[in-house]
Amino acid sequence: MNPVLGRRSRFLAATTATAGLLLVAGCSSDDGGGSTTVKGVKLVKGGQLTTCTHLPYPPFQSEIDGKVQGFDVSLIDLVAKDLGVKQEFIDTPFENFKTGAFLNSGECDLAAAGMTITEERKKNVDFSDPYFEATQAVLVDRKSGITSATDLKGKKVGTQAQTTGEDYAKSQGIDPVSFESSDAVLNGLRTGQVQAVVIDYPVVQGWLKDKANADAFEVADNINTGEEYGFTVKKGNTALLAAVNKAITDAKADGTYKTLYEKWIGPYDESAASASPSASASPSPSGSAASTPSDSATPTDAASASVSAS
Repeated sequence: MNPVLGRRSRFLAATTATAGLLLVAGCSSDDGGGSTTVKGVKLVKGGQLTTCTHLPYPPFQSEIDGKVQGFDVSLIDLVAKDLGVKQEFIDTPFENFKTGAFLNSGECDLAAAGMTITEERKKNVDFSDPYFEATQAVLVDRKSGITSATDLKGKKVGTQAQTTGEDYAKSQGIDPVSFESSDAVLNGLRTGQVQAVVIDYPVVQGWLKDKANADAFEVADNINTGEEYGFTVKKGNTALLAAVNKAITDAKADGTYKTLYEKWIGPYDESAASASPSASASPSPSGSAASTPSDSATPTDAASASVSAS
């Protein structure tokens, strides 16, 4: 039986740099329905950039000290700063990111959830330029006897629901135990519900920073699926997409991206910035945010060795 843990949608605000009310007032207009146009970008709510995300998914987004923080959060903060507004969050089920439901309904301006760019998802949403190259990790109990991904057949393998990590497991003939969140995936491994998990490497990195986890678990394999993460907007929202792409480009050019990468993920990997897929396995037809859609690499405040979950 696949344990899927329920989650209550929450509305969370992140501390974000703002350019001040005068700037917003000087270059925005209200259409009377609560939405606002700022610097040519129409926002669903005046004075804020509303981001749909799925918590927790460290190091990309999680609640720390009562605030939503992480690598994705910091990058989208740059977009909000350029627009002179603050970023706020709506925590939603990951499956909504595949369909673009919350974007189409006007509840969010964009989605940031460590999400892999796939052709299937492109049918429903518009993706930003890639901002992260992701790999999947196989994390196992040290006593499991599993030494590589080829040992997973016949084992109880946990994945995050609706993610590329889950897609990968299924493509290998594995019937995974599906969990709703990355926290639930780790708990499944801790309690012996599963013997291994496939999830984004950066997520695993974060887990292994905890000594208890590092003593109990180890990375048996890293799987290069050629995946890249992107942020999404409603189809046809070219103005916001351009603003997001500009923020990514500027951050890579001025060193901000490197600084944020080292803060949240670990030692900077140039390939993560270039996000040029390295062929080793073709990307899954669908993916999701819980297996980083590739979880990344090195220590930080929340990432440390594993499989893609987005």
